[in-house]
Amino acid sequence: MRKNEVNKKTRLKKESMFTRCKRKLIPAVAGSFMACNLMMTTCFAVSATSAVTQPLDNLKTLVIAVIGAVGVIILAKNVMEFAQAYQQQDSSTMNSALKGIVAGVMMAGISSVLTFLGF
Repeated sequence: MRKNEVNKKTRLKKESMFTRCKRKLIPAVAGSFMACNLMMTTCFAVSATSAVTQPLDNLKTLVIAVIGAVGVIILAKNVMEFAQAYQQQDSSTMNSALKGIVAGVMMAGISSVLTFLGF
């Protein structure tokens, strides 16, 4: 054997297992990391959410419109009840009609309030 081959064998024996593993592992990990970075693709979902949220927005608009319509009906009914109670001087019916008027106004105005708040 030559002298260089003997020195190489003794040097390999002296190297620790960690050093040999490090010498092979670091280039492999770095190469795979670079390959992953090169293969990455950015994906943007621009209008995919509207397909999901559009039916919910339609349902919300429908429910708010129904509540507003029922509120107008309750308001009209209680205004007529208040007028009859005022004509008959019936204070308990007047109080009940006033509560109904307030409830009708609240229900009729809920759509504009929610629109103002951004719902």
